Amino acid sequence: MEHIAILWFRNDLRLHDNEALVEATQKAKYVLPVYVFDERIFCGKTKFGFEKIGKFRTKFIIESVADLRENLRKKGSDLIIKIGKPEEEVFRLAKSIKSSWVFCNRERTQEEVDVQDNLEQNLWAIGQELRFARGKMLYHTADLPFPVSQVPDVFTNFRKEIESSSHIRPPFETPMVIPFPAFTEDRGVLPTLFTFDKEDVVDKHIENRKFKGGETNALMQLNAYFWETKNIENYKVTRNEMLGWDFSSKFSAWLSSGCISPKFIFCELQKYEKEVKKNDSTYWLYFELLWRDFFRLTGKKYGNRIFKKTGTRNINPGGSADIKIFDKWAKGNTGFPLIDANMRQLNQTGFMSNRGRQNVASFLVKDLKISWLMGAEYFESLLIDYDPCSNYGNWNYIAGVGNDPREDRYFNILTQSKRYDPQGDFIKYWLPELEKVPSQYIHFPEDMNVIDQSGSCVIIGDDYPFSMIQLKNCV
Repeated sequence: MEHIAILWFRNDLRLHDNEALVEATQKAKYVLPVYVFDERIFCGKTKFGFEKIGKFRTKFIIESVADLRENLRKKGSDLIIKIGKPEEEVFRLAKSIKSSWVFCNRERTQEEVDVQDNLEQNLWAIGQELRFARGKMLYHTADLPFPVSQVPDVFTNFRKEIESSSHIRPPFETPMVIPFPAFTEDRGVLPTLFTFDKEDVVDKHIENRKFKGGETNALMQLNAYFWETKNIENYKVTRNEMLGWDFSSKFSAWLSSGCISPKFIFCELQKYEKEVKKNDSTYWLYFELLWRDFFRLTGKKYGNRIFKKTGTRNINPGGSADIKIFDKWAKGNTGFPLIDANMRQLNQTGFMSNRGRQNVASFLVKDLKISWLMGAEYFESLLIDYDPCSNYGNWNYIAGVGNDPREDRYFNILTQSKRYDPQGDFIKYWLPELEKVPSQYIHFPEDMNVIDQSGSCVIIGDDYPFSMIQLKNCV
């Protein structure tokens, strides 16, 4: 077959602003899109024995791949779906159809790099080339005011340099037609959660219902957050809330799987600022997108150090691997309602707010003295919006081994609970056993006497656990 390009989709499950897709359609006469469910990821375990990817993100990715296939078909194309090892499955396709190139968007973290390197070596053996494009960041590395090796270690310094001298390129246009080659092989069946031996996700909470994978749903969420509700105008004020859906954009899940492009979001944000309103909240959304670039560039700069206990600063933070203590944290049985509510939300939905993540991570590392790597792997397994650089970068930050100008950062759980959930609405939603506890006790129910406990229909030690530790004093 003449001038066929294989387009290997990875964490870029969209047609808009997809550089690899644009280059493939420009270079080749025909384009054969393929997605491979990597069996090592969807069936594998982390070092501490958690599922490499849990049911929430698995479901989200399956939905995203289904939507991608449907959108490709609307363009006259289709999506070949495989389960196996990408370096073997894509190579077999390339050899079978005698393609000229394989296009993909480059990944930068070790597991993903190993796969693309192995595929590249396999393709070289048959005289084919793996051509890389860029699809993850807001800024192109070529447009940065510094080389990757000189990326500032402090975000504020990074932001100031970027904003003073760099620009964001416009998104790539979606091709009108994606010419599909004559292809007689099996195009593949979309897997299910059962395929990977994972249980169903119950649509019990708003997060279960609203987080639906795919480019179509990503663009719908952007339209709703910007144009229908105009919630973007209050983002800076509401972003630290924890209960509900509209307090933050929720773009992170679609960004992590590449269902929406950060450049596209920025382009839409500029349009909103021009046509409707520009304020601190609209800037703050850009600010958060910039944090994603910062963590990705930090990952490129330091490589595997972001995954090691000593982090980018190469210092030992201590921390044990006591599984009994860890399990109380993971299951939401610590006796501290703010922590337990957030962990139960994560376990039931695959999502947790930014404020919640900072608190549960600080509690695990600073109060329980457990290795941050256990928490990072647990998040990797459960988070619907898991991204390697952002997840491990944030855990580096909390553990004190990453990019944080403030030494010994610590979150006082009771202070945080009273500040960000003053009436206990979030706590009571996720811990229904505390539903009748008065607001003055909701942050630490153990302060109630026996009469108060009886009146609140909760007995500490029976219906809700005693606090597992005594918190240290901290401002």
